[in-house]
Amino acid sequence: MGRFRGSITKQSRREGINLAETEKVQKYLDRRPYAPGQHGQRRGRGRPSDYSVRLREKQKLARLYGMGEKQFRNLFEEAANVPGVTGTVFLQLLERRLDNVVFRMGFASTRRQARQFVGHGHIMVNGKKVDIASYRVKIGDEISVSELGRKIGFIQENMEAQKRRRVSPWVELDAENFKGTFSRLPAREDLALPINENFIIEYYSR
Repeated sequence: MGRFRGSITKQSRREGINLAETEKVQKYLDRRPYAPGQHGQRRGRGRPSDYSVRLREKQKLARLYGMGEKQFRNLFEEAANVPGVTGTVFLQLLERRLDNVVFRMGFASTRRQARQFVGHGHIMVNGKKVDIASYRVKIGDEISVSELGRKIGFIQENMEAQKRRRVSPWVELDAENFKGTFSRLPAREDLALPINENFIIEYYSR
């Protein structure tokens, strides 16, 4: 499955959650709280099957982090083989993706934009350029914007906006110097995700 390049707003309406985690998309969802398309406002016939419920939950999380099925499933299988609560371990692995950390620190306004910044070589990990969005950040890693990246208008605007917002508690941010540290793994209660990861475990365990 290739990377989705269509409307994130339509995807969000389909899944019923704000996949971009932006105010703009949330306002659109508030105005049109139903699926896109000609029959979006029509109610479904009967109760959805257990399989359908679990599939939709899996799709929500994969689309939230902008991942294809193969990559998403491989990461889940890795989480299933790590000691601990599988659902929490899985979410922590997703949170450790470099594109997600760039988004959490506020260098990018969305994960899609973060992926673009990483791919264009504007992001550094411990002083070295990393252009792989799925790169796994470790505790204590310093994430920073390159000298060239600091001159990009979008990044400057994002940093100004981030100064007025609360940063995720598992990262530390030095907005003035365009850098931050991944200080710890997020606990499940830190992640205000509208997801039931147990449904995803059941989906892949069927």
